[in-house]
Amino acid sequence: MSEQLSEPDRSPQERAALDSYSRIVTSVAAELTPKVAALNVAHRHPGGRFVAAAGSGVVFTDDGFLLTNAHVVGHADAGTVEFGEGGSTPFHVIGADPLSDLAVVRADGPTPPPVRLGDAARLRVGQLVVAVGNPLGLAGTVTAGVVSALGRSLPTWAGVAGRVIDDVIQTDAALNRGNSGGALATAGGEVVGINTAVAGIGLGLAVPINETSRQIIATLLTDGRVRRAYLGLATTPAPLPAGLRARTGRRSGLRVVEVVPGAPADRAGLRPGDLLLTVGGEPVTSARELQRLMLAETIGRPLPLTALRADALVDVIATPVELVTDD
Repeated sequence: MSEQLSEPDRSPQERAALDSYSRIVTSVAAELTPKVAALNVAHRHPGGRFVAAAGSGVVFTDDGFLLTNAHVVGHADAGTVEFGEGGSTPFHVIGADPLSDLAVVRADGPTPPPVRLGDAARLRVGQLVVAVGNPLGLAGTVTAGVVSALGRSLPTWAGVAGRVIDDVIQTDAALNRGNSGGALATAGGEVVGINTAVAGIGLGLAVPINETSRQIIATLLTDGRVRRAYLGLATTPAPLPAGLRARTGRRSGLRVVEVVPGAPADRAGLRPGDLLLTVGGEPVTSARELQRLMLAETIGRPLPLTALRADALVDVIATPVELVTDD
């Protein structure tokens, strides 16, 4: 086992780098710790039994709205929020979206100033990130690490087969139970993710703050829920035949693995084995692209789909229905 270098053994460049790292983490911690709260919620379980749960929440507006995870609030309508500098106040749930694992709550009392929301689309693998939350009841816990990977997919907490949370951020910043709903921030202190899962030792995941999640948050603020369209199929990316690649300039589509009996895709005539090429005239090469087309305005509207079946192109019309979750 290699010996750890003592401070005198380090070169001036190493000491300067460590000092810079320390200043970054302490600066982010000082900015965010007061703005990341502990949430305490009582979940009603089948049979009427209540079970206490805890997580974190991030103040993101001047008037007391906090971001957290949908699985933190569950089916609860209210709870209490505690800030690191002391004080506890009730909160009520504004809206939750199990399919993105995002929720918005509002504190009934005063809150600290909001965090600065960034853009996860600008993250790069290897970039320094800082996680702030309240794991294991330990308020104001700060850990640091790097972005380990981008574009991960995480199965939703909503119990809908084949649905995933898109573009999840993977980090090696230490996360524990209770970190869910807390902040993942850049070295500049901008919150770019809401920590959502502890996938294993040295592996944490966060829902990104990006264009899609901002739309979801805005919808939760106005409507309290997010409506989505449903076709009733499961897919997996698959390469296009060489001839079709040459004609279209595209390399892949979505292979239909399963079609739910009686669902819109089934009624339209899609079959397992079809290679889905376009939906509503838009190319689809991943489940993420397909899910992004399944928005509220698509519900009840005839939607053209083009698929490759054997060697023939097949055009069908499906009318998506509203997705109902069993969250």
